[in-house]
Amino acid sequence: MKEANTLRGGLIGAHISRTRLPAALSLLCVNAGLALEFELIDTAADVDFDLSACLAACRDKGWNGVSVTHPHKIGTFEWLNGNQTDDVAKVGSVNMVVFGQATVGTNTDYTGFLSAWQSEMGSIAPGRVALAGAGGVGRALGHALARLGATEIVIFDAALERASELAKSIGPSARTCSLAESTDVIRDFDGLVNATPIGTAEYPGSAFPSPIPGRPGWVFDAIYTPTETQFILDSRAAGAKTITGFSLFKHMALKTFEAYTGLTPDAEQMIPQLDDLKPRMEFKS
Repeated sequence: MKEANTLRGGLIGAHISRTRLPAALSLLCVNAGLALEFELIDTAADVDFDLSACLAACRDKGWNGVSVTHPHKIGTFEWLNGNQTDDVAKVGSVNMVVFGQATVGTNTDYTGFLSAWQSEMGSIAPGRVALAGAGGVGRALGHALARLGATEIVIFDAALERASELAKSIGPSARTCSLAESTDVIRDFDGLVNATPIGTAEYPGSAFPSPIPGRPGWVFDAIYTPTETQFILDSRAAGAKTITGFSLFKHMALKTFEAYTGLTPDAEQMIPQLDDLKPRMEFKS
């Protein structure tokens, strides 16, 4: 039985020890007068990990919900078997499951990016965008870019079939290119987006060439630990407006809290508090 004054949940994913999500939810809970019980379920070293069994166990514990990150977002979408919001049904990936009278999947990568874009870019349209990565994050960001009015979205991924599937789900504005073609293709693009894990401590480097070819107007990196990835540093050197993964993280945290509790936090009040959670571990060249 859930206590009304306690948020109970967790995070499932690989290499999640550096996540700031519990700290962000703690700040939001304190502001709302709630207690927090939050468990990290790191699957990186668990070769026998059973995602379906884990999700069912989280539900059976009486949690409000559970958040999901790499590499389990698409698997969680499949586990839900159609029980998700309309937007998420198109995205094909979830990063959060809410347990209530019904079990429902949502995607705060998608809603959080829409909110972060409005905060950082206002009413500016994305233009022509090159998207690296077609996994769980890539699916959310690709559909969010289409929702924002991107005129063209070119997707490249080590798994070309996965990129093709994402482009098809987005529609006529999206197409794919191979990794070998990507350097030439992106030279004249307005925006570049990294939705791969390349740039983290576990996967150093950049999904884009270094230095950045051409002069993009803006770039976004979904990674926030570290915040100053090689891709972000290269993009600043190219004169681009940079939107870091930490901006997305803050807006995701607000959306996550709202989905767990049904309470809408005051973004103007909470964003400055969430700023204090910015990771101090930065990229070292």
